[in-house]
Amino acid sequence: MPVVEEFCTITARGQTTVPRAVRQALGVGYGGRIAFRVEGHSVTIHAVPEDETTDPALAPFLTLLEADMAGRPTGAVLPLTATLAAQLEAVTGELGEVDPDALIEGEVAL
Repeated sequence: MPVVEEFCTITARGQTTVPRAVRQALGVGYGGRIAFRVEGHSVTIHAVPEDETTDPALAPFLTLLEADMAGRPTGAVLPLTATLAAQLEAVTGELGEVDPDALIEGEVAL
């Protein structure tokens, strides 16, 4: 991909227009999506594939998880003991083969 550097202005409402050369380089048209990634004082922009679907609850959950883990003292989260791992293996072994793509029988309450 050729190097493209374009400039744009941010409006009073915090909006900007992505320059045509950048949109073309990314292959993004009207209604297309782009993602901004900020690292230090650098920003990268990439096109978001149309088929990429995101779970709206995933990002907030990961943020919550990250904050929770950061607030825990070292050693608060430990690996499974061999005994517990063996017990879990025994219990899940009783379930038999599970097809994650199979339809769920009966009613499901979420």
